[in-house]
Amino acid sequence: MVSPCDTVGTLTPERAYAFFSELVKEFPDTPFSAHCHDDFGMATANAIAALRAGATEVHTTINGIGERAGNAALEEVAVALKLLYNMDVFVKLDRLYDVSMLVSRLAGVPVQPNKAIVGENAFAHESGIHTHAILEDPLTYEPIPPEIVGRTRRLVVGKHAGSKGIKAVLNEMGIYPDERQLKEIFFKVKALGDKGKRVTDADLKAIAESIMNLPKYRPFKLKELTVVTGNKVTPTASVKLDVKGETVVGAATGVGPVDAAINAVRKAVSIVEPIRLDEYHVKSITGGTDAVVEVIVRLSKGDRKVAVLGIHGDIVMASVEAMLSGMNAMLTNNESQNDSKICIKARR
Repeated sequence: MVSPCDTVGTLTPERAYAFFSELVKEFPDTPFSAHCHDDFGMATANAIAALRAGATEVHTTINGIGERAGNAALEEVAVALKLLYNMDVFVKLDRLYDVSMLVSRLAGVPVQPNKAIVGENAFAHESGIHTHAILEDPLTYEPIPPEIVGRTRRLVVGKHAGSKGIKAVLNEMGIYPDERQLKEIFFKVKALGDKGKRVTDADLKAIAESIMNLPKYRPFKLKELTVVTGNKVTPTASVKLDVKGETVVGAATGVGPVDAAINAVRKAVSIVEPIRLDEYHVKSITGGTDAVVEVIVRLSKGDRKVAVLGIHGDIVMASVEAMLSGMNAMLTNNESQNDSKICIKARR
């Protein structure tokens, strides 16, 4: 196998096709592979052009990670070959997202939200026109069926959202407003979005509860949190939660106090519901040593996903509050609060 390398990413699809066509014609018995870098954002297109020209192999990386701007991304090349060129690929496409998240965590390299296939926004829809059309026929704005690559569609609530999209998100939460209530919720969401505030799933739920006079039912409540950290001390956290009047506890270690606290919450909750933390972002929203921090987490349970915001002067508390708010938003069903399916498994 001979592998000519476009190490500085200066090929174009036309030049890649011509280059590999000439090589294959000149050396018909020699197998060629393409190694494309993404300095001009053309690595995926160049890799596919090389295959079309007769190359039998291309080099790719998960999430396109690599030197400088990276390499051709496996998820982009594989899905494009399958859906655009109707070619069989020996890749389990439905595992692409999970592998992407795993590599991102292990490498410490976040995936940009608008990254094709695996980015958080790849199957997210906010615009009223888009969400309306998506709910009627997904093909209008989804060239890739999300389930093919292990993803799910996500409707986003914000200043561009329409009432139909907001209603769909609320229905997923088990909240069913009438037309008057939906109109009030819609205007409240738009007002918050116009002020530049990010409207999370927990925010939407709180708005709906207020307008519809629903009882604020919270399955998970924080009773105690203890975190121990320091020099030559493994960060350790213990947490005590109230779950429908029952107490559950969890303790865990982590690479830092925040990681330990989140691990403790997840361990405590794991005996009730399997919740996965998909993303965690933090930023300071005020200056100085007493800065208030903003934590955004994305959680998932099966096909259900939520994004939640936590704000606190203590980054550990902001993180834990965001986790608990997300779990409450995900698991609360206002139609069946008196018959909740949340149950605590006995521990021997």
